[in-house]
Amino acid sequence: MSYHYLPLIAVLVPMALGLFLLWQGRLGTRATQALGFVGFLVPCVIAVILWKNFSCIPPSDLYGGFAYFGDFDTGLADFGISLKMGINGIGLPLYLLAGIVGLAAGWYALSTTEAPKFPTYIGLLLFMQAGLMGVFSTIDIFFFYFFHEFALIPTFILIAFWGGRGRRTAAIEMTTYLTLGAMLSLAGLIGLYVKFDVQSFDLVQLKNALAGAGAVAFAQDNWYALLLFGFGILVSLFPFHMWAPRGYAAAPTPAAMLHAGVLKKFGLYGLIQIAVVLLPEGAKDWTNTLVILALGNVILIGLVTMAQRNLKIMLGYSSVMHMGYAFLAVAAMSVAGYSAAILLLFAHGLSVAALFMLSNAVGRRTGSFDMGEMGGLAQKAPVLAAFFIAAMFASIGLPGFANFWGELGVFLSVWAFKPWVAALICLGIVISAVYGLRAVSRIFFGQPSKAFEKRFEDTEISDITLGERVPALILLGALMVAGFCPWLVTDSVNTAYGAAPVKACAAGETPVPVQPASVSQ
Repeated sequence: MSYHYLPLIAVLVPMALGLFLLWQGRLGTRATQALGFVGFLVPCVIAVILWKNFSCIPPSDLYGGFAYFGDFDTGLADFGISLKMGINGIGLPLYLLAGIVGLAAGWYALSTTEAPKFPTYIGLLLFMQAGLMGVFSTIDIFFFYFFHEFALIPTFILIAFWGGRGRRTAAIEMTTYLTLGAMLSLAGLIGLYVKFDVQSFDLVQLKNALAGAGAVAFAQDNWYALLLFGFGILVSLFPFHMWAPRGYAAAPTPAAMLHAGVLKKFGLYGLIQIAVVLLPEGAKDWTNTLVILALGNVILIGLVTMAQRNLKIMLGYSSVMHMGYAFLAVAAMSVAGYSAAILLLFAHGLSVAALFMLSNAVGRRTGSFDMGEMGGLAQKAPVLAAFFIAAMFASIGLPGFANFWGELGVFLSVWAFKPWVAALICLGIVISAVYGLRAVSRIFFGQPSKAFEKRFEDTEISDITLGERVPALILLGALMVAGFCPWLVTDSVNTAYGAAPVKACAAGETPVPVQPASVSQ
């Protein structure tokens, strides 16, 4: 059976339904929910199907290591641009992540029918979902950026019109930072395209052209710097991180789940999939700089996270902090490092999406995100407390969740690379435990504050609803499956670098896709 059209369908279905909802802005609630559910479910089902069948792709169906290859004419062939879609072992876990988080965020959004202009709200979220599925399944660099911006523009609109306090400022700040990052990295890639006269934005052809030019035939460090800082800004690399905490705090919850959980991974995915592979010598030259900046994420931002009282702001800084681990794994430039980085991105995407959703559930019941005003919520909402504690434990790396294996992999790959850095990032583990356990204690246990005691008396506080419970189960369930079976995520990455054995498929023994890359074995 051919699956070549499925990546395109995963983009077109939410895009078409989102466009319809934007056009029919006054559609009824039930009709909006039905269309929205289809729009979020189809990409998730396709992602699971493609993930399940990935290792059984015959070699004849591969294009430069990419499975499910399809080349769709866009009328821009004279400019070297065509919609080439495919998924390799590096992008597969993040493609699956986009499907899972999209379904969870969509389910939660569809349950919040009180949102103003509900069809438009859901339509914009579907546009985000379409862009996310395209980002991790395109081979053409032009469309790599096209899909990123396609997902990013609805994010700004959702924050500006449906966000919370300070939403306009947060949207403008986010737009400024992320546009700058996208332009820097795009300038670097266009520069390589022009310099080597590739006549195509196809990643495979660009890679072959640079390989033929020789590893040190030009100043790789200058070109890599553009990609490093461009992609780094998109992932909130220290000190270009200030947009993230305020942006996520102001964003409507489903938008924060999709952006922090998935779209934020675009930059690190670009570094691993494109920058390090195209410019390995440049990556080596910038290793020490990247290590210092990433330590800023882990330690300095970690200390800032500990000082926060606002729950959403704390989660925003926590997300910035954990991206530092992934940058350090990339700096190691090894198969183990890349595999650990992808696993950590997958795990972080699930856990941070769950935490943003559950933090909003806390805010709706307490009337505040100030943790100093809370206490004792577990008495009124024990199931919410259990879900929140599980998500927080996952985030801080408790064994049994995928985050544990991601952080352990980062530690081991960094230890082999720079032992003193591995020793330093142990401090990050302590920091995470402090702010995570303190948040749980302040919100759910102990004596309620006076303000919260009055709310207990005056308001009936309910436990977690079905619209909140199902997304939490989806996200935490995926975290636990990957926590007990981490190879389900890492096998495709390892085989992409030729570092794992070929596995048997139902149809017999077939080679798995191999993505050529320059790494230190």
